[in-house]
Amino acid sequence: MHLDLPERKRPVFDIVVPIRWGDMDAMGHVNNTVYFRYMEIARLDWLSSLDMGAAPQGQGPVIVNAFCNFHQELRHPGDVRVSMFVANPGRSSFDTFYELRRTDDATTLYASGGAKTVWIDHALRKSAPLPEELRRLIAS
Repeated sequence: MHLDLPERKRPVFDIVVPIRWGDMDAMGHVNNTVYFRYMEIARLDWLSSLDMGAAPQGQGPVIVNAFCNFHQELRHPGDVRVSMFVANPGRSSFDTFYELRRTDDATTLYASGGAKTVWIDHALRKSAPLPEELRRLIAS
């Protein structure tokens, strides 16, 4: 299965994440689970930069599904540039997309992926409307 990133998506955030030796698996490349961690780091840092990070006592984001296409293997040492995009704001959710490239090889796409993010009220354990500021940012 290969899921393509949509043409219409809005770039919102870039971050450089070091590939740690501990990210490697027995095959000598970055473990597949760590690619999701790199995407998570970008998502949480972006939301924190908007002052909308995780808020266990109030409202905040959770993801309900995620995917990753592994195009090329990543290996230690090096740094990964994670570019984040958003699209499709709904009442309580939006889509996030990611492109992972090495900083020393910016032309090669090493991985691409995405996640559906839902805004929830943690106390009620139910979805909640996206904050209007966030909805406007994603829609613009």
